[in-house]
Formats: sequence, structure tokens, C-alpha cells
Amino acid sequence: MKDKICVITGANSGIGKVTALELAKRGAHVVMLCRNQEKAERAKEDILRVCGHDRVDIVLADLASLQQIREAAAHINEHYPRIDVLNNNAGLITSDQRETTEDGFETTFGVNHLAPFLLTQLLLDKVLASDGGNIINVSSEAHRFASFDLKDLQYEKRKYNGLKAYASSKLCNILFTRELSKRLPQTNVVTNSLHPGGVATNFGKGVSGFFGVIMKMARPFMISEEKGAQTSIYLATSDEGYTATGLYFKDKKAVKPNKDASSDYNAKRLWEISENLLQIEFLPQSESTSV
Repeated sequence: MKDKICVITGANSGIGKVTALELAKRGAHVVMLCRNQEKAERAKEDILRVCGHDRVDIVLADLASLQQIREAAAHINEHYPRIDVLNNNAGLITSDQRETTEDGFETTFGVNHLAPFLLTQLLLDKVLASDGGNIINVSSEAHRFASFDLKDLQYEKRKYNGLKAYASSKLCNILFTRELSKRLPQTNVVTNSLHPGGVATNFGKGVSGFFGVIMKMARPFMISEEKGAQTSIYLATSDEGYTATGLYFKDKKAVKPNKDASSDYNAKRLWEISENLLQIEFLPQSESTSV
């Protein structure tokens, strides 16, 4: 990993911080894309104390803001010659009160899916500039509990449920990865998604209601942040992480996601919906090559 440039979202805490620390210890130039400057600075200091070099940078952006995502991407595109690893790690889970971002998207869908979709699109040229680009999307086994509905991805018609919205967004991460791999077949870029495990981090601590109680009760049985980061680190550093593509990993092994997450139709349709919502064109396919 020596001198590889790795952009990691949500790198100031949890498995994102552990991933950033471990890659930096292996010589990588780590770019931490974080929302909170104070927390990011503290995390950076922790990493610098043990990594043996000073190539750790912070870029600030709230992934609930399309404008801030675009500004962060513009900064990265201007200041870095390439991106060897893009780790879309940041994510959130909300309570059972439906909320929206400043751009009007349901918050869980906006932050967990639309944000990495847009960020990847904006940074893709830099990933393509690498000798072997690697896009890693952190998903979850929670996708198996999703009530997936392409016609209501933002819970505008159904009764809102924070856990279901989270599960659906994590399913979107897998579909995004699958479709991205199909649209990059002749490039030197691979992309995979992963389940980190039930990790005992601050993730979900602000959730209220019944689901908040469940998460609090489950916390003592969760794995450590260090264990939770292992599959992300594996995909960023192993030979398989640079040869496999379009797959979903758990415990460093490729496993089959559920039926909805394995659907080529769902993957293509979600891509089209995401392009439309964000008003962008991302790796368009000709009619002859589309599924």
C-alpha cells in the first residue's frame, strides 16, 4: 500500500477510522473525508502517532449535502493526481421519524446511497488514473431485511420505518456495486461491496424508539471496530481485492446477497433512478449493451 492514495468517507470514527489507520500504517496516503472537523482532527492525530509518516489529509463534507459533496470532490480532483482506493464507508441509521436532506431526499437513502453514487461519479476519472483502481462500498447483512420497492425508495408512500429504510439503502449499495462493475468492464478498476459485521461503534446511538432499545440491548454482543474493519482492509490490500469485481463480501469471503440484491433489473433500474434524482449522467450504456 506504500504511497497509494486512499480516500475514505466517514474516517473519523468506527470502522472508517480503523481502516484509515491500518492503511496509513502500511504506507498509504490517506484522505479522510469527514463531516466534523474537530472529530476528524482528533482521529488524524491518532493515526499520525502510529503510521510513521505525515501523509494523512482531511477533506470536510456533509454527505447529506450535494453541494458539499461536489465541493469536496472538486478539492480532491484538484489536489491529488489519482485515487487508488475509494472506500465509501460513511453511513447512518435514523429513528422512525422520516427526515429529509437539504436537497429534499429521504435522509437514509440520500446519505447511504445517493451520496456515494454521486461521489464515485465525480471522482471516477481519478480512480481510472490509478494503475489499479479499487472502489469499496460498505453495505450490510441488514439488506436481507429490506422491503425493497423501486417505486418507493424514499418511503414517500409507505409508513416510514428507520430500520427498513436502512436495510433498503444497504441493498442499494450492493446493487450500485454490481451495476458499476458491469459499466467498467474494460477498465483497470474493480469494485466490491461488503458486510463489516455487527460493530460496537457509536453508529446508531442517536436512534430513539423501539429500534433504539434493540440496538442498545444488542451492543454488548457486537464485535469490535478492529474486527469490523477487517473485510474493508482485506479488499483494499489483498490480491483478491484487486481481481474480484461486482461481488459482496462477508468475513473476507464472497457470499451471495439476497434475491433483490442479485437482480440485474433492480441494479440497472436503481442506477437510472439515481441518475434522474441527481440530474447527472454516469457511465451511460448504449441500447445494444444495456440489460
